[in-house]
Amino acid sequence: MRQVWALLAALFLLSGCGKPQAQQTAPSTIAAAAIPETTFCQTVPAPTEPETEDAFVRVADYLPGVFLDLRYATEDNFTGQRIYDFSDAYLRWGTVKKLMAVSRELEAQGLYLKIWDAYRPVSAQFRLWEVCPDPTFVANPETGYSSHSRGNTVDLTLVDSQGQELEMPTEFDDFTALADRDYTDCPETAAANARALEELMERHGFSGYFGEWWHFSDTQTYPVELEFTPPA
Repeated sequence: MRQVWALLAALFLLSGCGKPQAQQTAPSTIAAAAIPETTFCQTVPAPTEPETEDAFVRVADYLPGVFLDLRYATEDNFTGQRIYDFSDAYLRWGTVKKLMAVSRELEAQGLYLKIWDAYRPVSAQFRLWEVCPDPTFVANPETGYSSHSRGNTVDLTLVDSQGQELEMPTEFDDFTALADRDYTDCPETAAANARALEELMERHGFSGYFGEWWHFSDTQTYPVELEFTPPA
């Protein structure tokens, strides 16, 4: 009998930790990877929450459904040149927590955020000024830094679950009057979408820049960051 029990115990050990859980589906992102089948003994650790609100975090770690299209990491921007060499969006932890609240409300409607620009190092702002030394379009770092260098400002829009952008007044970095928050000079659907985005962001602690419908800053300000640079 002991031999039978020993054999059964060995077979149980070889069979693993238990029955596999149902396969999960990763949230829709630009580079969403399928989550492998898991078992009861396998866990995916949640990202650790920073101890301070001003800590820099990678946005995608806390907003798994976010779409990223950092234009200044490519040549697909109004300068036609690459401004920085990283492709992950970083923001202050306090700002990301507010975006998490925005994201939860959007996901209930089947919508997501798409980020075009987030934290921008001071070195990148100098680079942007070097390429386009026009204060109409770019903040002169010699006289005042961009709010993006504080880590509490983000340029974004709304997309569906496939990453398709909702109709808005203009494309990103359009420097015409159509890009402002007047909305009376754009199609009705675009105006409604822009207003909905603005109201949602304001409800969760952001304020918008009048001249750019896509630009939002956390109402909680932080000092300009002079040292942190996201990894390439």
